[in-house]
Amino acid sequence: MAHFGQHNEFRRDELIRIIEHSVEKLTLQELEALYYDMTTKNYICDRY
Repeated sequence: MAHFGQHNEFRRDELIRIIEHSVEKLTLQELEALYYDMTTKNYICDRY
């Protein structure tokens, strides 16, 4: 079972790196559109 958890963690880290790399290439307008989309879907909450 620990192996399965390690695989999930590796895959999660890999996906985060891919997403971070892609986001770094977006224009301001694309970032704003992504931000709006993510906040309307409650993936991002401005209040901490």
